[in-house]
Amino acid sequence: LTESALVDNYTSAKEILNEIHQMGIRIALDDFGTGYASMSYLKDFPFDTIKLDRSFVQGVPDDIESAAIVKAMIQLAEALKLNIVAEGIETEPQKTFLTDHGCTYGQGFLWSKPVPADEFEKNFLIY
Repeated sequence: LTESALVDNYTSAKEILNEIHQMGIRIALDDFGTGYASMSYLKDFPFDTIKLDRSFVQGVPDDIESAAIVKAMIQLAEALKLNIVAEGIETEPQKTFLTDHGCTYGQGFLWSKPVPADEFEKNFLIY
């Protein structure tokens, strides 16, 4: 779910997401930090995970501002007991920075470019 979807349909989105969450379905906020959503959305909606947008990840560890923002977002997720996924990880230094600061989930070209489901199953799943 993206921030803009929440902004456009706040009331109905809140009701629907609460119903879905009560069924045991986990909900992630995608592209966190790039939309128009208020920080209050993190407490108003039943998110389990926030996905940190790649635009923040690209600058770490070298860009001081990007590093500060990413660290703050990771700390915010920890304080709210939310999982955080860093999107767009492309280098080992980015991965190291993120894991050193408490980000336990990541995705990006460091591991693989997008692949069809059957190829993913063949290359990444262990039976």
